[in-house]
Amino acid sequence: MPEATLSRGTGRRKTAVARVRLLAGTGTILVNSRAYDRFFCNEQDRVKVKSPLILTGVADKYDIHAMVEGGGPTGQAGAIALGIARALKLHNPAIEQALRENSLMTRDSRMKERKKYGKRGARRAVQFSKR
Repeated sequence: MPEATLSRGTGRRKTAVARVRLLAGTGTILVNSRAYDRFFCNEQDRVKVKSPLILTGVADKYDIHAMVEGGGPTGQAGAIALGIARALKLHNPAIEQALRENSLMTRDSRMKERKKYGKRGARRAVQFSKR
């Protein structure tokens, strides 16, 4: 029998996509079935994931189950934070303004620019040689 789901949220950042479930609980955060502090090595990524919970003061009231794929650690942390913020908003619409003022409800639309032909990367040209 599945657990009673409180609310769900989807977050995206760069090429990472996170599906987040918010359940009433004690504050456990699982990312791909692992503790979030074991999943994210970088402290700034851990802070990013917890930021919506800390801002709204509900860090110890909900359990978070996130499934994330694609991208790197920083993109995944941003995707999870957006998913948590969206799930919190569905559960309690009154906190949306606080989340929005701290830019937690806005998807970061910056993506990697594609490589162009005749260039080494998106903009970097080959080195000029006089001789």
